Amino acid sequence: MTSFEELTGGHPGDTPLLRELYDGRLDRVDTLVGNLAEPRPAGFGFSDTLFRIFILMASRRLKSDRFFTTDYRPEVYTAEGLRWIDRNSMVTVLLRHHPELAPALAGVTNAFAPWKERS
Repeated sequence: MTSFEELTGGHPGDTPLLRELYDGRLDRVDTLVGNLAEPRPAGFGFSDTLFRIFILMASRRLKSDRFFTTDYRPEVYTAEGLRWIDRNSMVTVLLRHHPELAPALAGVTNAFAPWKERS
């Protein structure tokens, strides 16, 4: 980012506020504030920068989670627990906690892929 206008491209009304809060110093904008102010690509829930951080951290977490790697075995989990893990996905987790998402997730097998648009 080279300016407050570029940072707040999706929300130009935030430009004067951020400029004032950070005394006109773009280099002083907090990481989280900057990521939340950054414009989001069409159809995305968060900015490109946050997406890149998410991808890096998600893979690291998966590789370092012993229950997903070395301890994903019958000696650690019960047979029922292994079946439950194998039969569920992020889609089923979302639907369990937010059943109102069912129309948008109908036919979606990967919760991280685009969902159906509202009609």
